[in-house]
Amino acid sequence: MDRTGLRAVPAEVLAAGDLLAVPDGGEPAEVAAVAVEDDDFGVPALVVATLANGRRLRLATGSMAYLEPAGSDLGGSAVAADHGSAEELVAQTAQAHPDNPALQELAGRLARGINLKSGSNLQDLHQFALTLLVDEGDTAASLTIADLLADLPFDGNFGRWKWIEGGLAIAAYLTRHDDVRSARYSTAIRAADDAEADPLRAKTAAMYRQRQLNEPNVYDPEILRASGAGRSEVERDWRVLRIGVLLYLRAHGGSETLSRDILERRIAAELAAVAALNAQLGE
Repeated sequence: MDRTGLRAVPAEVLAAGDLLAVPDGGEPAEVAAVAVEDDDFGVPALVVATLANGRRLRLATGSMAYLEPAGSDLGGSAVAADHGSAEELVAQTAQAHPDNPALQELAGRLARGINLKSGSNLQDLHQFALTLLVDEGDTAASLTIADLLADLPFDGNFGRWKWIEGGLAIAAYLTRHDDVRSARYSTAIRAADDAEADPLRAKTAAMYRQRQLNEPNVYDPEILRASGAGRSEVERDWRVLRIGVLLYLRAHGGSETLSRDILERRIAAELAAVAALNAQLGE
């Protein structure tokens, strides 16, 4: 199936009215209804899309669906258009997780109005997407929120860029099964790397950046101290920071010491560790 020009989205966010690419290569067909089927353990396993012509397509949860494009290559503008406004999208997402106080607090702040030139708003959006991924395991919603950041260009302001960079890192990880789309996020995250016009300064910056990539701070001492002292909440917070670093490293293409495969395994391990700590703290 030729996917050129199509927009990839997680299967879980399919909705009635989407024009979905069909597996036999025919013209995209309109989705009339969407249902989710659980496996025998009660875990969502299949997304079943009923097309307007009556045909039923089954997609594995976590896989990508391909739709007629509705915005920019990275998807941020399309996301906002699909949900009305960024504020409405955040509110709808928070409503789906009423028992998560962190999401409710962030949504409350963002409900006052989202200014994509405001560093504090970008920070809140990044934290919202990261919380959806880390605490709720809601990969579809996390990607949708991250896409609000992913469409923003590097404008020379590194204070704002670090939050956009974080959104790009989340999006690159969550689309890792779609090589083309994930590569676009990874390319975008390197925009600041090429910002220095002076050749000597650019060379020095590249050497420093490579050293950071090869020897990243992943908060080993802090995590060990918190774990040894039985401070689960503190350990959890440090591990979330570690996940952010690992996501960035993976999106950047890894390093001379950490391959992308190793980083993906470490990210999965950290997500599992945080889930276990969350369960412990919730007891």
